[in-house]
Amino acid sequence: MRFFRRSVVGLFLISLTIGLLTLAGNTVYSALQTRWADEGRPGTARERVFTAEVRTVLPETVSPVLTAFGEVRSRRTLELRAPAEGLVIELSEGFEDGGAVEAGQLLLRIDPAEAQSARDTAAADLREAEAELRDASRALALAVEDVLAARTQADLRARSLTRQQDLADRGVGSAAAVETAELAAATADQAVLSRRQALAQAEAREDQAGSAIDRRQIALAEAERVLGQTELTAGFSGVLAEVNVVAGRLVNRNEQIARLIDPDALEVAFRVSTTQYSRLLDEDGTLPGLPVTVVLDVFGLDVTAPAVLTRESGAVEEGQSGRLLFAQLQGVRGFRTGDFVTVRLEETPLDDVALLPATAVDADNRVLVLGAEDRLEEAGVSLLRRQGDNIIIRAPPLYGREVVLARTPVLGAGIRINPLRPADGDMPEIAADTVALDPDRRARLIAFVEGNAFIPADVKDRMLRQLNQDEVPARMVARIEARMGS
Repeated sequence: MRFFRRSVVGLFLISLTIGLLTLAGNTVYSALQTRWADEGRPGTARERVFTAEVRTVLPETVSPVLTAFGEVRSRRTLELRAPAEGLVIELSEGFEDGGAVEAGQLLLRIDPAEAQSARDTAAADLREAEAELRDASRALALAVEDVLAARTQADLRARSLTRQQDLADRGVGSAAAVETAELAAATADQAVLSRRQALAQAEAREDQAGSAIDRRQIALAEAERVLGQTELTAGFSGVLAEVNVVAGRLVNRNEQIARLIDPDALEVAFRVSTTQYSRLLDEDGTLPGLPVTVVLDVFGLDVTAPAVLTRESGAVEEGQSGRLLFAQLQGVRGFRTGDFVTVRLEETPLDDVALLPATAVDADNRVLVLGAEDRLEEAGVSLLRRQGDNIIIRAPPLYGREVVLARTPVLGAGIRINPLRPADGDMPEIAADTVALDPDRRARLIAFVEGNAFIPADVKDRMLRQLNQDEVPARMVARIEARMGS
């Protein structure tokens, strides 16, 4: 009985399994027949619609901003060179890189022993020449008196000769007396001539002594100048850079030992293209004094200063193009010579133009315009300026119509789109400009900024104030962490 019951149960299970397999096979066969039938019929075509951002083009007045990159320079930079050869025996306390000095301050003194000895020798030579001049003057005075005495003697002898001749004419005197008087008069005249020669020699001696004094005075002045060159003073107030001398070093004459920079007379030199330069000129062809904004990026914290366009380079250097312009900084706080900065210069405003993203225009200066039934059309525009990520165009036929803000390879004329407008509220979220920092992260950033000696003190104060706020500029945080990682 038990065997019969088990046989019946087994037969039932086998029958059930065969039934299920049959049902499954029938289902699969029906599905295959349906698919084969569908493949034999043509499918229904459905148009694909893309989503794109659009914006209405409206005419406006835009002031183009010319952006360039330049270098901060000082309008007064002096190379400090050793004025004499010798041993450096004294340096001023602030004679070091970054040291501030005042105009007229003694910076360096070279051993003056040799120069002082030469000066003393020149002074002694001058005193000797002065003594010689005094001696020559006294000799000249005596020679003058000697000539006067000789002339007096000659006059007496001449009168005596006259008397003897008169006596001889009257028959009272003798011929011998006349001859004796004539000889005495000739001797007196010869004595006058001799004294006159002595006077000329005395005058020449005095002149030579005067010339010697002039030479000695020149030699003394030169010696004093050489002695003065053993000291180097600051020509103007400023800061020192590239200092390469210490006390005890032997320097050569005219050797550069430092540079003196005026930190309050800074300017920025930047290069623009010839086309940009031509747009800056006035009607008379002169460069106007346009306002300029100079931006220095310090760990994401922009340090800005106003400037005024002052001049252009006198010539174009070989291998260069465009024009080199100079703008004088009005505020120099936070700027140093050699800083690489961004220069923004506002050009003359343009009327009846539109501002669009640069992605809205292709290489042929064509845009996609939203037409009927949200289908796209292509239209050409006049490209006036490229300004960062934007462009300035002029296209009066498109004013009031909507254009696609970002062209993609799938978008073209005749394509239907789902326009995404700013008023729809479906614009993508813009990344936050500020971030909130946890205490540990904030402490690490503050410690890095405080320990960085290359950040100017005023900029460092601004950065620390920003880091201590609840919301910190994200750009600054990213820059500081990038420097920390490097």
